[in-house]
Amino acid sequence: MTLVVNGERSAVEPPVTVADLLVAIAAPERGVAVAVDGAVVPRSEWAAHTLAGGEQVEVLTAVQGG
Repeated sequence: MTLVVNGERSAVEPPVTVADLLVAIAAPERGVAVAVDGAVVPRSEWAAHTLAGGEQVEVLTAVQGG
């Protein structure tokens, strides 16, 4: 199945959860937020939120600076 992750098409083997996707793209464990089709997915739901083909996933990371 194909997802759009941060604007780029990505092929993944179903079933895939938000948590699985984050591991696959080597996202950091802290300071991450995820939105699927524009709706924020709370961290507590990442392991249970199964993704479907064609969804738009945005993975945002916090940046420190001054």
